[in-house]
Amino acid sequence: MTSIQKKILTLTSVVLVIMSVIWLALTYYNHKTQQQYNEILQRYLSMNEVTTASQQVITDLNNYMIQPSRGNRERLDESKEKIQQAKNDVSKLRNTENNFTLTNYINLIDSFIETTDRLLLFHSENDSEASANEFTEATRISTYMSEMSLALLDTELKTYNRFYRGIIEQSGEVMKLGIWVLLLIACVLLLVTYWFSLSITRPVYKLTKAANELSKGNFGQPVKVDTNDEIAFLAKTFDRMRININNLISEIKHKAQLERELQESKLLLQESQFRSLQSQINPHFLFNTLNTLSKKAYLEGSEETSDLLVSVAGILRYNLKQLDRSVTLHEEVVVLKQYMDIQKARFTDRLHLHMEVDPTCLGMNIPALTLQPIIENAVIHAVEPKEDGGVIWFRVMDEVDHVRIEIEDDGMGMSEEKRLQIINETPVLSEGHSTGIGFSNVVKRLRLFYGYEDVIDIESTEGRGTKVILKIKKQGVDAA
Repeated sequence: MTSIQKKILTLTSVVLVIMSVIWLALTYYNHKTQQQYNEILQRYLSMNEVTTASQQVITDLNNYMIQPSRGNRERLDESKEKIQQAKNDVSKLRNTENNFTLTNYINLIDSFIETTDRLLLFHSENDSEASANEFTEATRISTYMSEMSLALLDTELKTYNRFYRGIIEQSGEVMKLGIWVLLLIACVLLLVTYWFSLSITRPVYKLTKAANELSKGNFGQPVKVDTNDEIAFLAKTFDRMRININNLISEIKHKAQLERELQESKLLLQESQFRSLQSQINPHFLFNTLNTLSKKAYLEGSEETSDLLVSVAGILRYNLKQLDRSVTLHEEVVVLKQYMDIQKARFTDRLHLHMEVDPTCLGMNIPALTLQPIIENAVIHAVEPKEDGGVIWFRVMDEVDHVRIEIEDDGMGMSEEKRLQIINETPVLSEGHSTGIGFSNVVKRLRLFYGYEDVIDIESTEGRGTKVILKIKKQGVDAA
């Protein structure tokens, strides 16, 4: 991870490196220019040193001739060594401009040294006249050397005049170049600083924007920062917090939904129990049934009437059971037959029932009062409205992993809107004379009991009948 501190240190280091390079370049240029000046000055000093050394030799010669002491001789020897050294230094100043003059100048220095040596020789031999002549000759040569030194200096000045001007022009160009370089570096540093500031402010802006979205309750927008520093780590932590809050809210909503569904289920059970107790078989149904029984008793005698009464008693006894308990499919089929016996007595030849039941499936558990409301709905809508009655098919089939129950009629069917209302558990107004258990309540009870949505399906087309299909999975449902 590249931290902000490292970025700042990197930027500072870059600035320091650039400034150091500029400083080193300027220092190198100044040093080089100063070195050139020093070389020229050293040439002048070397030429002037010959004149100074020759004059010092004349002075020491004079002192030695006046007083030939050991100290004066040592000072004279030192002066001779200096002029010899000056000669060697001047020899290094040779170039194409002063080659001829410098050669004569060096020969003149050699002549001066030879004259000094002869003077000392004559002086040691006590030849005063010869010594005086040589001293005069040495003085003359020294004067001539001074004049030639001035001539050489003048030649050097003329030779290096162009060089001086070039240095001055070069200094001006370097100054201009330095100004442009400084301006360029300033622009580059401004751009780099702007980019660096954006690398910090842009992620902070994104983080602030994400915080504003979260404050508005928008938890679906991810927090993404494309950097590799502490701000990116903060953004990732912030995004994890957003996800956790979103998950927590979803969990709370889910729990609230479950609690609401549980409450609705409790209310549904209470309502079903109440309606079951209040109108197990509503008064109109009882009236029609009893009226049918009375007519049958009048026309046919007591035996069939007794069977009908047994069926009514079985239905009444079954309806008094709690709706929140499960029964076997066998019990539901028995009650269904009793109910259909009563309806056949009512509708006579107008009602036709066809049953196909696989006995191996009758041990499956099913909520109480499930089949009767469905087949009752078929009687009300398929048989009762039609003058010539109708046909109802009841099938129980084993299909490997589930038991399939079908209740089909050849009635007028239902609209798609009503079919969806029933499937979506939307309460619908009861039509006809039912026992009081609504179709949508049956759908809801089945889904609550088995725990999956596709336990029931309805196939219906207006004018072509209706088929209700129950799919009871064998896995997870105990057989009685």
